[in-house]
Amino acid sequence: MTIDVEKTLAKLSITQKIKLLSGLGWWHTEPVEEYGIPSMRMSDGPNGVRGTRFFNGVPSSCFPSSTGLGASFDVDLAYKVGVALGEECRAKGCHILLGPTVNTQRSPLGGRSFESFAEDPTLNGLIAAAYINGVQSKGVSATIKHFVANDQEFERFSISSDVSERALREIYLKPFQLALKHSNPWALMSSYNRVNGVHVSESSWLLDDILRKEWGFKGLIMSDWIGVYSTAESIKAGVDLEMPGPTVMRGKAVERSLAAQKLFVSDIDDRSRKVLELLQKAYASGIPFDAPEEGVDTPELRKLLREAAADSIVLLKNDNNLLPLTSESKVKSIAVIGPNAKYAFSSGGGSARLLESYTVTPLQGIEAGAKELGLDVKFTLGATTHKLNPLLDPSITLPDGSEKGALLEFWNKSPINGFATAKSQLSENDNLAPCDWSCTTKVSNCVLLDGVDESKVEKDCFLRYSTVFTPEESGTYEFSLILAGTGNLFFDGKLIIDLSTAPIPGDYFMGLGTAEVKAQVPDLKAGQGYRLEVRASNHAYVRQTPIIPNWGGLRIGAIRAVEPEDALKDAIQLAESSDVAILVVGLNHDWESEGYDRPDLELPGLTNRLVTGVLKANPKTIVINQSGSSVVFPWIDEATTVLQAFYGGNELGNGIADVLFGKVNPSAKLSLTFPKRLEDVPSYPSYGNKGQEHGRILYNEGVFVGYRGYQVKNLAPMFPFGFGLSYSTFELSALNCSDVSPEGSFTVSFTIKNTGKVDGREVAQVYISDDEASLPRPERELKAFKKVALKAGESQIVEVNLDREALGFFDERRGEWVAEKGTFSVLIGVSSEDIKLKGNVEMKNKLAWRGL
Repeated sequence: MTIDVEKTLAKLSITQKIKLLSGLGWWHTEPVEEYGIPSMRMSDGPNGVRGTRFFNGVPSSCFPSSTGLGASFDVDLAYKVGVALGEECRAKGCHILLGPTVNTQRSPLGGRSFESFAEDPTLNGLIAAAYINGVQSKGVSATIKHFVANDQEFERFSISSDVSERALREIYLKPFQLALKHSNPWALMSSYNRVNGVHVSESSWLLDDILRKEWGFKGLIMSDWIGVYSTAESIKAGVDLEMPGPTVMRGKAVERSLAAQKLFVSDIDDRSRKVLELLQKAYASGIPFDAPEEGVDTPELRKLLREAAADSIVLLKNDNNLLPLTSESKVKSIAVIGPNAKYAFSSGGGSARLLESYTVTPLQGIEAGAKELGLDVKFTLGATTHKLNPLLDPSITLPDGSEKGALLEFWNKSPINGFATAKSQLSENDNLAPCDWSCTTKVSNCVLLDGVDESKVEKDCFLRYSTVFTPEESGTYEFSLILAGTGNLFFDGKLIIDLSTAPIPGDYFMGLGTAEVKAQVPDLKAGQGYRLEVRASNHAYVRQTPIIPNWGGLRIGAIRAVEPEDALKDAIQLAESSDVAILVVGLNHDWESEGYDRPDLELPGLTNRLVTGVLKANPKTIVINQSGSSVVFPWIDEATTVLQAFYGGNELGNGIADVLFGKVNPSAKLSLTFPKRLEDVPSYPSYGNKGQEHGRILYNEGVFVGYRGYQVKNLAPMFPFGFGLSYSTFELSALNCSDVSPEGSFTVSFTIKNTGKVDGREVAQVYISDDEASLPRPERELKAFKKVALKAGESQIVEVNLDREALGFFDERRGEWVAEKGTFSVLIGVSSEDIKLKGNVEMKNKLAWRGL
């Protein structure tokens, strides 16, 4: 089946056309069934396909965070990841994937920095293009987002990114422009924020003049979720689809704007036509409408997940050649230490998170790799660094003991007097009224935005969460509870946390939940089951009128209580008694998340004391940091062996193990600069809540973002953009640069040789410097890169084609791109600071242009 866009448009009434301009619930477009227009389905990305549910959805494959995929510098890998995401979309009946994110990482403090590929627009845009081409090869629409300058979470709905047009064009619009040039995304998402005082969803200059007219974008423009703040203005500007539904700014409001002639039928036709054009592609894909959702789990997919995890890991230091650990390393015992070792932090937080089909923790991966070599592995925590207590998920069983998980029951009326009040204890038989609906779940973080039968359960309801908690180790445990509403946590029938009497407000559940409250229970026995029960009402939560109606939620955590000094002492003793220590530290999805920015670049808790102590106890210590963006390492000079792992998806643990034990020779390069201190970041201090000026953020650094800013100030970072080591060594030679054509095209060629003893891959980075610029330009800018696989001793000639984009800057006076007459340096490096070859090209005549 297909659809003729113009014929269908001609048949629709104005009311039906208006209906097409807003969503149906969270994840669908509105249907017009009498004319054969079904609902298209969409799903969050960018590093997985969640499907249509936040709660109790179909498990999904989680690929490495975008900063990790960007660090691969591998467009072929990005394409394969896109293909796999497209295939999972098809399995879930999804026509539109809400990714990739290509917002330039202006500051590593950004809560969603991990969602974008790089601080550099060229790397960001080219990896995005490959990802998009992969997704759309399966007939699924990619949605490039968030257009544009959506670089912080603080006041994200209202903040104005005040930026010069030159910086906007060269840094923030550029990754979108490059992605459009090298792919053809079928959809684009406008951002929440304002740019120079105007909300992007109302900016005809950005959405119509630049995106559609100048760049020739033909696809659909949708809003970010609740990112439309006007009716006529957003439609005139070019936002085709308001998401999610039900509509707030369209519907009847459009009819009134038509009556007032603020809008005309032609405006509605322009917007609804784009919805129908995307529907035409959905029909062509063969993906059914309203299909059941299924997961994907094949050996081929697991292999790709593992490959992506390993290829996103950056080797930062290997001073004493401690890595790789092989049968020749004379290692018999390994101490695995650290708060990130035993948990699988596959992704950052917020809309990027999903229910993984499976996970492999770093500890599990290391144990499996060590077993192959006959090595003894022991683990100790060392320090706790969680922001919220770790979830119960691995340790809970249904009350009847039949399987892992918990029972969740709902009542529209209180099932017994005092149900959600602070009773001192529970009776075995409370004579509760029969529930109106129930389900089981395998999680202890229940965000009830969906997944509840709304035909049976009202939004204002009571709920009970029942499970059996079985600790892995004996000892005192600290439990915690957060609620969207009021209620209590009972342990073996006794009240341990009271959130019904006077709950303290917190920032969970869109800022409408309680603060996390904790309580300790002593003397739990390993392997013994204990009843946990939450009784709650979401009445107080519903009364606050959340922006998007839902059933509230709960979050229960637990961790064995440890004395910080004892944990540090245990870690140091284990490190001393082991041949090698592997220290896994970093951040997690509670520290890096949509909804808030980080206050600093520090590792949390006692992490730095732990690292310093273990390094002193055992010089043969491998430090693995896991974070989605930059952190600072005050102990870096003492450490000889350091890896940056990012958030590695399902196969995080195996990816780490493959690099540690030499199955994979690391080849990733940093996709963002790691500074020595926060004050060195180019956007400091004009960033976040401390940098805003009455609702405005001034982009004072202009085009000097990321590594460009460090170079112009002659500031040495801790690790520069593009840096990464290998177990092999490489030599670059024989640079040759062709003449520049009148159109600005030229070719660069050079030779790479693997001078080491093992096969490996090197990323050659092509930077351009304008030697005779008429205005301040960065010292050098990445304009191309090539990842080359070479066997030991092998050489290869690499050829890179560049065009006018590599030479130009944006001239605000004329509103056009300019490549000036003169000499340009061509710099071939293995990082932004390590330049191996230098040549020149000459632009004989000035060139100016607009568009792609």
